Amino acid sequence: MNSVINYASCGALWLGLAVRAPDLLRHRHDPYLRAICAVLGLAGLCFLLGAPPTVGAVNRLSGVPNLAAPLTYAAITGYCAASQVLVVHWRGGPRVRRTARRWTLAYAAVVLGIAVAFALGDAPAERRTDLDTYYATTPYLAQMIVLYLLAHLTAASVTTVSALRWARRVRGGLRAGLLLLGTGSLCGAGYSVTKLVAVGARWSGRDWSRLGTTVSPAAAGLGALVTVVGVLVPLVAPRLAGRRRAVRAYARLEPLERALDDLLVRRALRLPRPRLASPETLLMWRRTSIHNALSHLEAYADRDLYDRTRADALTATGDPALAGARAWAAVITDALRHEAGPGRAAPSAPGAGPLPAPSPDPADLARISDVFADAVRVPAAPAVPSGTSTAGTA
Repeated sequence: MNSVINYASCGALWLGLAVRAPDLLRHRHDPYLRAICAVLGLAGLCFLLGAPPTVGAVNRLSGVPNLAAPLTYAAITGYCAASQVLVVHWRGGPRVRRTARRWTLAYAAVVLGIAVAFALGDAPAERRTDLDTYYATTPYLAQMIVLYLLAHLTAASVTTVSALRWARRVRGGLRAGLLLLGTGSLCGAGYSVTKLVAVGARWSGRDWSRLGTTVSPAAAGLGALVTVVGVLVPLVAPRLAGRRRAVRAYARLEPLERALDDLLVRRALRLPRPRLASPETLLMWRRTSIHNALSHLEAYADRDLYDRTRADALTATGDPALAGARAWAAVITDALRHEAGPGRAAPSAPGAGPLPAPSPDPADLARISDVFADAVRVPAAPAVPSGTSTAGTA
């Protein structure tokens, strides 16, 4: 079971690393990205090296009993260093590089201490799952075990406190990611705490090795899973939010496209609908179709109708954006009627001509579509007697 937890946790962490890797390649000098990728990569390496089959393979290939233990502890210590560097970059400040360098040197000293203690100690019997408790009373090896566990507990505690404290200052996907990251680090702290309890019990003559062989791996595996989700949420949340906005914008434009449908079909102005397309692509397709129709209707646009409708709507509502949308809706409706009428010739009335307003932008299109959906009522423009000039109308 431990092997399944270890390999699954390793896979989850390296999956998170694979998702982050493209950002790192594009911004390879970003210290924050380097730190977070180091955290994910080293955490996965810890689980890989700690899996019993990997432990046996390393010991067998090296010919040194229990060599996998100091290698795993060194990977855990490297993960701790990366976590602390990540926290330092989160906090920011004028001495980020100096503080990050100090943490790195401190954990490098821990790795050196692990190597020296293992070299001085004697561990002839291979222990794949319970080395911590089995050699908890062996000189030098006991110090090595306590050293790496305290280093891990320190890093997990600092990461937990920093992530949860920062989560109170932000909102959205970043807040959710930090809460998950803090929770994952707290679960990771449970790994070192249960190991230390089992080692302490061994010192007092009790055998609580099952804490280290069952509870600790479960806490570490859960922490790894939650940590990966926490790292991915700030990356995925903006994309999901963008897709949600695209879906809403696509649906909002449907009344306007429906009003233009006869023209789009009759004049073959609508592009083929893309298959298996993203919401953003479908939104672009609908906007393109609408703009094609509006471009075709430019020759039938009544500038005076636009001016009169906009002026009346502005007087009634005091909202320039809404007034413009009502004016566009009135002009589009009038142009569609003229375009589809007998002869379909462009109007030659004095008020006809290019509109002074620019082509509607995406926000304008949405408001015009709201008018067609009867979200707001399009007021009827005052009738102008035939032959009467409307020049100078505001």
